[in-house]
Amino acid sequence: MDKMNHSSAEAEAETIEPLRYLSKGEAAAIETELLRDYRFGQQQLIEIWGHACALAITKAYPLNSLAKKQPTVLVICGPDQNGSIGLVCARHLRIFEYEPTIYHPKRSSHSLHQDFTVQCEKMDIPFLSYLPTEVQLINDAYNLVIDAMLGPEDDASNIKEPYSGILVTLKQVKIPITSVDVPSGWDVEEASQDGINPEVLISLTAPKKCATSFSGKHFLAGRFLPYDIQKKYDLNLPEYPGTDCLIEL
Repeated sequence: MDKMNHSSAEAEAETIEPLRYLSKGEAAAIETELLRDYRFGQQQLIEIWGHACALAITKAYPLNSLAKKQPTVLVICGPDQNGSIGLVCARHLRIFEYEPTIYHPKRSSHSLHQDFTVQCEKMDIPFLSYLPTEVQLINDAYNLVIDAMLGPEDDASNIKEPYSGILVTLKQVKIPITSVDVPSGWDVEEASQDGINPEVLISLTAPKKCATSFSGKHFLAGRFLPYDIQKKYDLNLPEYPGTDCLIEL
């Protein structure tokens, strides 16, 4: 009996491998394979990720838990893929009866990005023309901020305006911040000591190396990944509950 228990414990230890945290290069390689070899569309991936981000917000900040009477959320979008994910997230939050407002200072000329922008406009989601530098105005108007500015592909050592100025403002806000995939201003490979301090992080596909020491609420949205890719990169993804498309780590 003891021998049987011992061998089953050994087998269990062999099957539970630690979750893999990706480098910048690995994250880019996986996305390239999804687009090139597995024929995922970029719009399809952005929609999957944006929807999962909105679901993570509903789990971290349910409507009935928000401090303010109006379920207001400020979504700050960058010009690249993370910004598009933010736009999709805002659209789904509107469907889930939150009241998102988008700040999108540098709009991309990419047709996909423009399509996602129009979808938000058609949902009557307001767009801010500027971000108040008076932090108290942001604290008073919104329950939380969604940081969808800078992604894994951005160089954290060379952040230009308007994003460097926005990060200064976000470091001062008192309401919680949720970051999409990588907190803006953080190096993908390591946690930031003096960057913004999000309360929630939503990792996409697999967590990045900078998230290894993240101490807040951490969600993973990556259930769509083909098994061959999971195996090739030794991702060791956790078992998602039921039919959920995200999991809290």
